[in-house]
Amino acid sequence: MKYISIILLTWMINFQGGQDLFVCKNAKVSLYSSAPIEDIKAETSTGASVFNAATGELNFSVAINSFKFEKSLMQEHFNSDYMESDKYPRATFKGKIDNHIDVSKDGSYPVNVTGDLTVHNVTMKRTIPGTITVKGGVVNMKAEFMVKCADHHIEIPKIVFHNIAESIKINVAATYAANK
Repeated sequence: MKYISIILLTWMINFQGGQDLFVCKNAKVSLYSSAPIEDIKAETSTGASVFNAATGELNFSVAINSFKFEKSLMQEHFNSDYMESDKYPRATFKGKIDNHIDVSKDGSYPVNVTGDLTVHNVTMKRTIPGTITVKGGVVNMKAEFMVKCADHHIEIPKIVFHNIAESIKINVAATYAANK
């Protein structure tokens, strides 16, 4: 929790305050790996994000060890063997929405967010498609995208190659409240 507070505070200082600043402290992030032997699923509801509607800037952070798996052994291997969460504790995204969204008007808006995705201490420039829905002043964002393990130097041993996919599907859902 301390890390989330520090990240949010830093982002808020960098952003200009006001009604255009939206915060989410409980974004849901799920990952899914479909492989011949077994599917792997995990999720967390502890993602933290700040969205500046005036500039389109979007920052996101999630603790790697917050992902919960159906099997505890999967969770242990995910954190220690693949993601090395003690060494690389967070995945982050810092980017900007490519088109301006008027958050004062209800509606559903397809968007692309371009920025830097950092996973396993490897940063990749990404453009991620998503949807922003505004209803009654509440901003919701959803996105689905793929992350290649090799792009972020996440090594999959050949012995478990049939257990883990080379690309992992990520889903993100965040509900933002205006920062007043």
